[in-house]
This record gives sequence, C-alpha cells and structure tokens, in this order.
Amino acid sequence: MNSNNLSLLVVVLGTLMSAVDATIVILAIPSIAQDLHTNLYVIIWVIIIYLLVIAVFTTQLGRLGDIYGRSRFYNLGFVIFTIGSILCGAAPDAISLIIFRGVQGLGASMMQANSGAIIADIFPPNQRGKAYGYNSIGWNAGATLGIVLGGFITTFLGWRYIFYINVPIGIVAIILGLKYIKDRERRNTKLDIIGMLSLLTSLSLISYGAADIAGEGVSLLNVYLISAGLIILLGFILVEKRQQFPIIDLKAFKANKVFTYSLFASFLQTMGYLSTAFIIIMYLQGIRGLSPFEASLLLVPGYVLASLVAPFTGRLSDKIGSRIPATIGLALMMLAIFIYLHLSINTPLYVIIIASTIGGLGSSLFFPANNSAIMANAPRGFYGGASGLARTLSNIGTLLSYVIAISISSVTVPRYVAFEVFLGTTNLIGGVASSFLTGLKSALYVSLGILSIALVLSALRGKEDRKQLLQVDQSNSQ
Repeated sequence: MNSNNLSLLVVVLGTLMSAVDATIVILAIPSIAQDLHTNLYVIIWVIIIYLLVIAVFTTQLGRLGDIYGRSRFYNLGFVIFTIGSILCGAAPDAISLIIFRGVQGLGASMMQANSGAIIADIFPPNQRGKAYGYNSIGWNAGATLGIVLGGFITTFLGWRYIFYINVPIGIVAIILGLKYIKDRERRNTKLDIIGMLSLLTSLSLISYGAADIAGEGVSLLNVYLISAGLIILLGFILVEKRQQFPIIDLKAFKANKVFTYSLFASFLQTMGYLSTAFIIIMYLQGIRGLSPFEASLLLVPGYVLASLVAPFTGRLSDKIGSRIPATIGLALMMLAIFIYLHLSINTPLYVIIIASTIGGLGSSLFFPANNSAIMANAPRGFYGGASGLARTLSNIGTLLSYVIAISISSVTVPRYVAFEVFLGTTNLIGGVASSFLTGLKSALYVSLGILSIALVLSALRGKEDRKQLLQVDQSNSQ
C-alpha cells in the first residue's frame, strides 16, 4: 500500500470507530441503566450527549485543522476518543458515563471534522468517489459491528466492554496516523465563539425538551424548552450572516447548486433515516419480545450488503456523477421505511431482513456518491470547512433524528410503559402493544416525509462533469 492508501486506511478506521459507538450503545442501554441504577430519563443522555458534542464542535474543529494542520487534529482526535472510551468503560455512575461520553464525542468530532478534508487533499476529484466508497465501508462495517457486538458483548461480557473494544483499534490507528497522515495545505481563519455557544444552547434546549417528553410526557415545560431552542436557532442563523468566519458559512451555499443541494440532501437524509434502526430495535424487543442479540442479527444483512457494494457505487459516481446513484439510494431507503410501516404484531421476521437489506443498498448508493459530490464541488481551499460543514449538518440531523423518534414514539403509551419498553425490561401485549406500534409508525411517517424532501433536492441538484472538475483543480494547483 502506498502512503495515500495507508492514510485512507486510518481515516476508515476512524469512521469505523465512530460508527461502532453510534450503534453499540443503543443495544446496551438496558444493561447500563440497570447496572448503574438509573432510568431512561437520565441514561438517554448517553446517546444524546455524544451526538450533541459532535454536532456543535465539528465545524470549529475542522476550522482549527485548516489553521494548525488537519493531521494534528485528526490524530489528537484519535487519542482523545481512545482515552474517552477507557473512561466510559470505567465509569462508576450514570453522570460520570455521560461526561465521559462527551469526551469521547469530542475526539470523534475532531476525526469527523478533518477526515473528509484529508481524503480531498490526497485524492483528485475523479478518484474521490472511490475513496469515499471505502470510507463508507468503514461506516457500514462499524454499524454492523456495533449492532452485533452490542448484543453479544453486553450479553456475555458486560456493557463496559463495548467501550474497551475501541482501545486496541485506537492504538493501532494512532501509530499509523502519526506516520502517514501529513498536511497538504493550511489556511488562515478564525473561530466563531458566538455561533458555537448559540448553537450549543439551541440544540441543548431542544434535546432536553424532547428527552423530557420521553420521560414525563408532553408538558408546558418541554414545549417551552423546545420553543426557546427553535427561537435561539433562528437567532443563530441571523447572527451567522454577520460573522466574518461563521460556524455555518451561509455564503458557501451559494458556491454552486450541486454543492448546496448535496449538503441539504445529506442533512435531511440523516434526520430522516438514522434513527430507523433504533425504532426497529424497539419494535423487535418491545413488541416481538426478542433479545438484543436476536434483534441485532435481523439488521445485519443490510449493513453487510452496504459494506460490499459501497466501493462500486463510489466508482460509479466518479464516472456518471452523483445525482442518479444518490437519488436512487434515497428512493430505496424510502421503500425500506414503507415496508416497516406495514409491520404488525405478527409480521414474519424475514420482512425485517428484506427491508433492512433494501435500506442498506440505498445507503451504499447514497453516502459515497453524495459525499463525493460535496467535496468535488467545494471551493478550493475550503476542503476543511466543507468537510466540517457537511459533518455538522449531518450530525445535527442525526441528533434531531433520535430526538424525533424518541419523543414521538413515546407519547402514545403511559410514561412507566415507555421507560420499561426503551430499557427492555418488559414486552408489550394486546392493546398497549398496538398503541406503541402506532407511535413507532408515527415516527416512521415523519422520517418518510423528510426523506421525500431529500429525494427531491437530490434529483434537482444538477449534472456534474468530474473530468472538468479535475482540470479546474489541476489548473488551480499550478
């Protein structure tokens, strides 16, 4: 392997680790809550804090990578993520675990903010689809490992080991990263402290309000919290227009149509689809009575297929552009949700395998193609900012995806039932099961609507000429 491929390997390892921890915790939530003697209202923050930290800090850390060197921040992110994983595994109580998950999220955000820019640095536009395809393998393989290992490790070793498995991978990646990932270019910029604080406040209020709905039901308090968060988010957008170096550069959306539409398609895809596995696991555990390990096995085929197909779809986008494969991918994800919407209390379990496989194929078409479109059409010298911007929007979408799924699906049953279902301590039967299934389907309907908007944007993004982009990139380099 040459140095470029070894650099890509390190990036893929970082993506894999981030993906493992995005899925592995979901299946371990019941065991964590029972072992640490806490409830859903507290333990749900083990998921939320990780996503919140990544969503808020990714762009700023990508910007610091532009200034001081992407390799430094990427490798430092690996170190922090690995240390955070050790601390999570050793956490003595729920509050400590939540804090250490924030540390872990900080390391993950440093890796995510700079990974796309590193790929864009070392591969020309007409080869980035292939590189992003391999990076997509890391995501899908990590998600597969997270789902399978989450059930297996929690059942046979204990939940603490779901964090300890990151340590040997992290050590190897740190060694390789220090040796092979090098900086290609830097640019002068500044941080947006006001924007970062306002975004943090906004998303924290929205997340807290949604978590309160899951724990206490709809009340004036959580309605006020979510409303205040949305108002501050509007203020954040207005403030960003006046910042010289904003956390979300609204001017970047004017770069070109392909770049802008691809960014919004990515944001809406994550918001509409990322919590689907969580919803289906709730169905399999809470309604069908499957164990976490049994439930995870039904979702594996989709992730495996996505891992195998992603490199080929990445190459396809290099040849024909991103619009067709990415749009078809979104259509397949919508088809998977449509199948899930027809689940009943007695639906054969092979239907889950079919739907997850269709969704996995859709993901393998969408992710490498859309990511390639973003980076290939980003303004030169803005690779770090574009990568951070894309990850920020995607991570905000992921956070909102879980917030929507948890809040909507939990309001259809009494609070004590929601606690028990999400924590896996009871199975639903009869009318309560039907009511909870209705709540899950309500969340899926919202997801379907969001994906439909993403599909329209993807279809209307316009055509690409990767050869022309390569010529422009080469002429700008001279």
